[in-house]
Amino acid sequence: MLLKRWVDSANYAIEGILFAARTQRHVRYHLYSAALILLLSYILGVSRTDFLVISIAVILVLLAEMINTAIEYVVDLLSPEHKEAARIAKDVAAGAVLITAFGAAVIGYIILFPYFREVFDRGIYIAKHSREEVTLISAILVLIFVIVLKSSFGKGHPLRGGMPSGHAALAFSFWIAVTYSTENFAVSLLSFVLAALIAQSRVTVRAHSLLEVAFGAVLGTGITLFLFLVFS
Repeated sequence: MLLKRWVDSANYAIEGILFAARTQRHVRYHLYSAALILLLSYILGVSRTDFLVISIAVILVLLAEMINTAIEYVVDLLSPEHKEAARIAKDVAAGAVLITAFGAAVIGYIILFPYFREVFDRGIYIAKHSREEVTLISAILVLIFVIVLKSSFGKGHPLRGGMPSGHAALAFSFWIAVTYSTENFAVSLLSFVLAALIAQSRVTVRAHSLLEVAFGAVLGTGITLFLFLVFS
């Protein structure tokens, strides 16, 4: 019972993320930017401390945009007719997003400029990363793609249906990560079987169609395989 309530709560929270991504183009732009900045940070080989700071800045921008969206809907609910106070509340919330985004841009410039200058001096290169680091960025990018695609298709709930299946995407992403990390056929095969069982269970409980599960599996496998080929 406790697990069901937790799953329901998580489902509602993720539903809010998908709603914001589906209805607010700026949220989608920030998600695209987050994926691009994180991938660029890996390509340039930023240090762990710098990557942590950039990640926090990205999270704050997304958080500010979602809070702004929530404030807009609350204001529209409480004041459907035009009022000066309602306009001010929306403008202040939008201003908070602008300040956060501007601050994140400044932080990104300060951190990334030395790395871009090194590229200018040494030429274009792609930094290599540990398998653990590639596993992390793979999971993050798979989640971002799942959110964007689910919001685009606008069907189903985040943990119960919709295109693509997030469970299948993450399960097959971890299968590729385990394969590269262990380089053991037996472990890789076991991970694949577990991923396939997770995907099959989503069809069995009728949370997803076979097409949604297959698309999720291909998405998770493709993104993770590409990143391991590039970075490891």
